[in-house]
Amino acid sequence: MAAAARVSAKASRRAEELRRTIAHHDHLYYVLDDPEVSDTVYDELLRELREIERAHPELVTPDSPTQRVGGKPLDKFARVEHAEAMLSLANARNEDELRAWAERVERRLERLDITGKEIVYVTEPKVDGLAISLTYERGVFTRGATRGDGRVGEDVTQNLRTIKAIPLRIDDAPERLEVRGEVYLPIADFARLNEQRAEAGEATFANPRNSAAGSIRQLDPELAASRPLQIWTYGIGAHRGFEPNSHSGTLEWLRERGFRVNPDVEVLQGVDEVAERCRWWEGRRDRLDFEIDGVVVKVDDRGLQRELGVAGREPRWAVAWKFPPSTATTRLNKIVWNVGRTGHLLPFAMLEPVHVSGVTVSTATLHNEEDLERKDVREGDEVIVLRAGDVIPQVVSPVIQKRKRGARRSRPPKECPLCGTPTVKPEDGVFTICPNRTGCPGQQFQHIKHFRGALEIEGLGEKNAQRFLQEGLITDAADIYALTAERVAELDGFGEISAENLIEEIEGSKRQPFSRVLYALGIPGVGFVNAESLAEHFGTMDDLLAAQPERIEEAEGIGPILAGQVYEELHEERARELIERLREAGLRMELDASERRVEGGPLEGRTLVLTGTLPNLSREAATKLIKRAGGKVVGSVSKKTDYVVAGDSPGSKLAKAEELGVDILDERALRKLVE
Repeated sequence: MAAAARVSAKASRRAEELRRTIAHHDHLYYVLDDPEVSDTVYDELLRELREIERAHPELVTPDSPTQRVGGKPLDKFARVEHAEAMLSLANARNEDELRAWAERVERRLERLDITGKEIVYVTEPKVDGLAISLTYERGVFTRGATRGDGRVGEDVTQNLRTIKAIPLRIDDAPERLEVRGEVYLPIADFARLNEQRAEAGEATFANPRNSAAGSIRQLDPELAASRPLQIWTYGIGAHRGFEPNSHSGTLEWLRERGFRVNPDVEVLQGVDEVAERCRWWEGRRDRLDFEIDGVVVKVDDRGLQRELGVAGREPRWAVAWKFPPSTATTRLNKIVWNVGRTGHLLPFAMLEPVHVSGVTVSTATLHNEEDLERKDVREGDEVIVLRAGDVIPQVVSPVIQKRKRGARRSRPPKECPLCGTPTVKPEDGVFTICPNRTGCPGQQFQHIKHFRGALEIEGLGEKNAQRFLQEGLITDAADIYALTAERVAELDGFGEISAENLIEEIEGSKRQPFSRVLYALGIPGVGFVNAESLAEHFGTMDDLLAAQPERIEEAEGIGPILAGQVYEELHEERARELIERLREAGLRMELDASERRVEGGPLEGRTLVLTGTLPNLSREAATKLIKRAGGKVVGSVSKKTDYVVAGDSPGSKLAKAEELGVDILDERALRKLVE
């Protein structure tokens, strides 16, 4: 008996140690996105805990990580009455309405004779998900419920247990605590889920919010666990044995105890700062990996919150600045096929006009043939359209449940829609292509469009490029350098000055660096960063043309498949002829000494990423500056990135850097670092 007791005590201590260790790693991985052990090590810890609990069932606790997915499917959800109502928020649709709300707050405080105290506000993103409450008794998660009508919700405890960012136990906890948050499905996971459901012929979700709600309200917890749900916690409800003084303090308290709190929550003074912050959120909305439909503004002082009270079902101390919706549902009338610069046939959607994110949308991208097949979008479907920021609108998925009988899948045409050449699909290829690389007007236009963009010939916009092709003035990129001001001036809409300005811009493009020329060639798979890598590795076009695939692969970021593509492309007679004509026109075919990376500089061994528009430095100038200091410029952000240099209108790279904790520099900080 004594020996058995010792074994049981040892198992109990080890089980408790494993539970705390696994909870620690869950927090690092699912909350901080900073794991410190491999998946193999984590799985081994979980396996050991399961074995102990299997041998000693009496050691299983409600907060054990083995209990995250457990229990039989339910017949229905039990009703839960909230101890403290989950209120809704009044909306402010613009800055004027925000200021009107702030004035009402001030007037009410004056009537209550609370004056002389400056009002401090807190702003946080209004996540477009499912509001839930988490109840903890003496630090252990005991119940989770949906918001419902604000008074009564549904008990979804077993499904919320599957979300690993939700702690099952918290240290230093009050006797009773209700934590409130928003469960959501990340945008990329929402798109994948809809694709899977469309492929299976199941009803698709209209937006990420519906997908989160549908996942949490699954009666089978294993189905809920199969979906990568996440959570942001934003406050507390009913509580006992704990009384924070401020909302910002509450959030920090929650963060310290392992809850996932948005890192961009901001404490501000005055409505001017609040309005500026709301505009900041709207500007970065399209770079987030989760949907937000506005910004929540709250009075920070909880004492003032109590004094301000509630009007109906809305707190007077909070308001939501709402954004225009970024998704909408409309009818897809027709799928049209276009031709890319490499001959790929690309589908796009002709839509019933719909208002999305502040603009009217009538066309949207369907990306490519493989994407169209995977999403199973068909003509006549009701479709979900997403427009994020200034990005081209895209069709996310069809609304399967509204599909009409007889709707057929769209297939690539058997003839090129622009030149009539029979299309082909290589045996090992993904895309149907038009093989007429020299005579297809669609490919000619797309290549000219890419070329002028790569060499920054601003006067040669899409309309002018199309017109020059139609008039027979140009047939490929090299012909651009044979244009004369006299010939251009003869065209309607051009005068002598505008024609001379265009020719001046064309001449100026000859000063673009070798890497830009290489990028402008439009070699499949060679974007701006890979072009720079190839230019730096080989130094001259002749050296690159003489290289075998094995040597091309030695350039940084170039794998064996891409190396083979580069070799094959550069050894086509058409490409060789174009390169020689561009050389004769005076374009640069070798790397300037100032563009090479310098050994021993202040940035030696450091990796940087550029995003957005800098005030005084072009991308090329910033790249030169970094290379002269010994640094390396790459195209994507990872944990190996040392710095991200961000200017105006940065893309998703900035959001990724913020998530990973990468140091962010502006132009001034970059110059200082280099000096």
